[in-house]
Amino acid sequence: MKYLMWLLNAAIFFVLFAFALNNQAPVTLHLFFGASWQAPLILVLLCVLLLGVVLGVLVMLPLWLRARKQRRPAPTIAAPLPTVPDAVGTPTAPAHGS
Repeated sequence: MKYLMWLLNAAIFFVLFAFALNNQAPVTLHLFFGASWQAPLILVLLCVLLLGVVLGVLVMLPLWLRARKQRRPAPTIAAPLPTVPDAVGTPTAPAHGS
């Protein structure tokens, strides 16, 4: 199983590497207020992917923290043990036959 995962990771790496080599053409992003940014297409795609991952984590963070807080066991308070009445003052039943 370990070798299969290594092989799968290597295949994914080589596919992404080939994708990066095939997308080196410069692209121009036209930003706000007339600003523009020229960069290779793969760099733009990786930046957008990273931005999406960061935004996804930020959106999910409150839900993860709330779920983690609910999973924690509540602190238990030791309840006092019930008291047993003393046997000194209890009446005894008369013996049979007397």
